[in-house]
Amino acid sequence: MRFRAFVAGLALMGLWLSILSAATPRMPVGEVRPGMVGVGRTVFEGDKIEDFKVHIIGVLRNVMGPSRNLILARLEGGPLAQTGVIAGMSGSPVYIDGRLVGAVSYSLGNFSREPIAGITPIDEMIEATENGAPRAVSVRAQLDLPITPATLAATLQSAFAAVRPFAASPADVQVISADAGSAIDSQVGPMLRPIATPIVLGGFRGDVADLVSSAFRASNFLPTTGGAPHAGDTPAARKLEPGDAVGVSLISGDLELGATGTVTHVENGRVYAFGHPFYNLGPTEFPMTRAYVHAVLPSLMSSSKLATIGDAIGMFQQDRATAIAGTLGTLPSTLPITIALETGRGPSRTFSFRVVRDQLFTPVLTYVTILNTLKSYEREYGAATFSVKGRALVRKHGELAFEDMFSGESPSIGAANYIAGPLNFLLRNDYEPVEIDALDIQITSTEEPRTATIERVWLDTVNVRPGRTVPLKVLIRSYRGDEVTREVPLAIPSNASGSLTVMVADGTRLSMWEQREARQPQHVHGVAQMVRALNEARKNNRLYVRLLSADAGAVVSGENLSSLPPSVLAVVEADRNGGQFVPLRNATIGEWDIPTDYALSGARFLTIDVQGE
Repeated sequence: MRFRAFVAGLALMGLWLSILSAATPRMPVGEVRPGMVGVGRTVFEGDKIEDFKVHIIGVLRNVMGPSRNLILARLEGGPLAQTGVIAGMSGSPVYIDGRLVGAVSYSLGNFSREPIAGITPIDEMIEATENGAPRAVSVRAQLDLPITPATLAATLQSAFAAVRPFAASPADVQVISADAGSAIDSQVGPMLRPIATPIVLGGFRGDVADLVSSAFRASNFLPTTGGAPHAGDTPAARKLEPGDAVGVSLISGDLELGATGTVTHVENGRVYAFGHPFYNLGPTEFPMTRAYVHAVLPSLMSSSKLATIGDAIGMFQQDRATAIAGTLGTLPSTLPITIALETGRGPSRTFSFRVVRDQLFTPVLTYVTILNTLKSYEREYGAATFSVKGRALVRKHGELAFEDMFSGESPSIGAANYIAGPLNFLLRNDYEPVEIDALDIQITSTEEPRTATIERVWLDTVNVRPGRTVPLKVLIRSYRGDEVTREVPLAIPSNASGSLTVMVADGTRLSMWEQREARQPQHVHGVAQMVRALNEARKNNRLYVRLLSADAGAVVSGENLSSLPPSVLAVVEADRNGGQFVPLRNATIGEWDIPTDYALSGARFLTIDVQGE
């Protein structure tokens, strides 16, 4: 009796193990035939996974490029008859006879009268996401400043353009095993596009939401309004399953921005989803989150799941042409951003965000968080002034300091660009990967245009001698017409003689003069020099005074060397080291940077004659 029970137990265990090992067997695309009927799984509402029918029409070979195939199918069940293929279904798994075929991922575009979908084969999804090589510096997605709706859309479009179907004409598509009773032929190939991915925006002001939406919409995303899920709306704390809604978080905290789709396959903690790219960025470190579907919104143009993003449960590490993939449990490092906003109208406010670490998205999303914060709490029309201070901690390279003033009709754009520009500069450098550990910003706002113009400079004495200090007077006129005089102690070097020039200028004009003096843009050499150059960048609220002589100098490998002796100048000029030598016609023998309470503009020059003792 015991022996029989033991044998029966072994048999049951063997059956159980065989069921486990075959829990998700896969069907190669070569075995798929028209007329087969499969089952798809997705969430139409809440977090309940529901089944729908899948009728196989045929297979389109090479539709996404060489050896990139799609299985064409007609979907049936749930709300699909009224909605067609739904944005947010991307990744919904399809099974035939219990074997996983692939993910619902493509549609025939907008206004389709039938839920006809393309299914990405699961083998192609897994194969494409196995490569774990580090991501190279992007050369396709250049972020141009200042950021406008047009430049932002162009930036994101350039990153997405490479993942559009390669089949430009029906001749490129080979139809295998098409249903004889179907009108589907190779003409369908060029019409297929990835199902639109819902992008959830929570906490965004209307005009900033329009800016973000327009950029993402141009890249096959469907913007929806969302936010943090309400109590009771969060997905149950259970294991992630095929058919579950899943999110890709880009911004979390006091703003929410992320995309939603569907899980295709889970194997040993590895998650495969979407069946098409997010942005085809390659290796990524994007938070994987749960998602909750509130409802399906039917639309003649493009039906969509209305969803919110939940808690992070893992990390998406691959974004490829046929899928996104990641690992459960391991959470990615994100960039913490803190913005403290102080006004004279009420209590100070502090906002906290976490933004994905990515050479393309980090600068863009940092710009968006700052711009949205300022536009949400400061007036939209009329002149204003923002004083910005803060720092970014650059790993291995110390602190990148921010301190400047922006005034006028749209100072929020200038303030946001001021922070996003250096981040873009550092993250997309050609020398080494850069990690930003934290970004802390303090912004003080004033509802008046604190601008001023440099009008006049003079000396009260004509007796200028070497080794002495003379008071330089600078008259600036404020936006209200008030005259403000600043005095600068001008120290004359002991070896100075003859005619000298005093230049008093704002930061922009000084930078332009320095570029003209060097006769070409100065190039940095290495991240350390980048950080130093950014820290030394001219500021709007500074009065810059330079004392110039006619002594020659040079810029050598990005370093400014003034007043070089003729012998030294001859040596560095003889060894130009591949074009790293730029002669200077004037030498800066004294410099003073005077902080003010205004955003300054203007430049004035004064010639002085240094008399010998």
